[in-house]
Amino acid sequence: MTAIYARQSVDKKESISIESQIEMCRREITAEDDVKVYSDKGYSGKNLKRPAFTELMEEVKAGGVNKIIVYRLDRFSRSIADFGIIWKILEKHNVEFVSVNEKFDTTSPIGVAMLNIIMTFAQLERQTIAERVTDNYYARAKTGSWTGGPAPYGFKLCRVTVNGKSASSLMQISDIDTIVDIYNEYAANGATLGKIAKHLNEKGVECAKRKSWDSVAVSRILHNPVYARCDDQVYLYMEKRKVNIENPVEEFDGKRAGMLTGRRSRGKEKYNPPEEQHFTLALHEGVIEPALWLKCQEKLEKNAQIKNRGQGQNSWLTGLIKCGCCGYGIKIMKNAEKRYLICSGRTNYMVCGKSYANVDLTEIENAVFSEIKALCQNKNVEITSRQCSHLEAVLEIDRKIERLMDAVSEGSDLSIKYINKEIEKLDAQKTKLLKSGKDTKPAPNLSIQIDDSMSYAQKSELAASLIEKIELNNDEVNVIWRV
Repeated sequence: MTAIYARQSVDKKESISIESQIEMCRREITAEDDVKVYSDKGYSGKNLKRPAFTELMEEVKAGGVNKIIVYRLDRFSRSIADFGIIWKILEKHNVEFVSVNEKFDTTSPIGVAMLNIIMTFAQLERQTIAERVTDNYYARAKTGSWTGGPAPYGFKLCRVTVNGKSASSLMQISDIDTIVDIYNEYAANGATLGKIAKHLNEKGVECAKRKSWDSVAVSRILHNPVYARCDDQVYLYMEKRKVNIENPVEEFDGKRAGMLTGRRSRGKEKYNPPEEQHFTLALHEGVIEPALWLKCQEKLEKNAQIKNRGQGQNSWLTGLIKCGCCGYGIKIMKNAEKRYLICSGRTNYMVCGKSYANVDLTEIENAVFSEIKALCQNKNVEITSRQCSHLEAVLEIDRKIERLMDAVSEGSDLSIKYINKEIEKLDAQKTKLLKSGKDTKPAPNLSIQIDDSMSYAQKSELAASLIEKIELNNDEVNVIWRV
């Protein structure tokens, strides 16, 4: 049997239709030939996952095909590697291959040589087009233009004029109020992604691209800088993450939003490392204040750390306990109902001789939780709502100063003169706030309840926020606090 194969990715004026391809291929056969047509419409030639193509190759392996005719080679495959695999299958089953447009067939040595040359140029063309599209994508991003695709939740696409040229941008719509609510709610104590999603579903808020809200949809919104008003603190945050920043710090005016490009390469399941991502200021203004956006990022990162260190496994102290001898982490293993402590410096790196086989983990958990309760009770003071706002403002200033100091230690491109000036300004604001906070009068206690009724997850989150590490040395337990 002679098989005709035709493929077309999308309908374009300059693209030959499947019907035309089949008609051209029929000119290469005689009336006596038994012919079957296989066609794939709407499928790319860069991979082999095409229904009609798969059916054709199954027929080849079954011995039912002796010749394949295509209009052009790239209709069959655009990858040299893929075609190499296909060609071995065709050779094994004695199947001839004919390309109408390139005027060759594989019944002769010159036809095989031509086949390899054409495939090389076909892949080169595909790679060149891909590079051109990628370059154009990043070029648009550097100008602040929207890079393409649907608008994020809360925005719609629009056109603006920049330096006399039309550019794509974003415009706020009524859904932006939901975005503001999501950020404010997540920043509050006790809020989680799941709770916010549940709240939105209960209110009947429609979710774009999904039937209902879930943790993933909320997380994507919270991570997206397209909503943030970007100032120098956002610049420092991105720089600390080692993201490539396209705009100088002077342009971070606290108004324009940001865009993060290159987070994931097409075809990859995992996100690219920050070093391969690019951050640019957008043409549109953000809606979330930089302090609020950064607060949400810090909470998201802290929750990710809790998840990564084994929440819900063998102990709410997982990831915090360290060997006092070698400094490496202590793994918590469970066999039946018994839990064991094993030094990774001993088992993984062979640098430690300590054994914690007889240490009771339950006693450690009880002792640490007692210290946590005592610490929280000692730090509970009667404060007014005004003092609460003062303390929160002071903490935010401390976070800003910390980012500036990190920039110095990590060799930031920012000038030392600029950093020192900003630190002096923030320190003056902090002094003024602390002084004004002393004038308030005591009010009812606003302490947080820390007791044995706390859930496993709450204990894990609390421990992660308060404890730097727990050093274990023989029977001694030393808690290193963050506060």
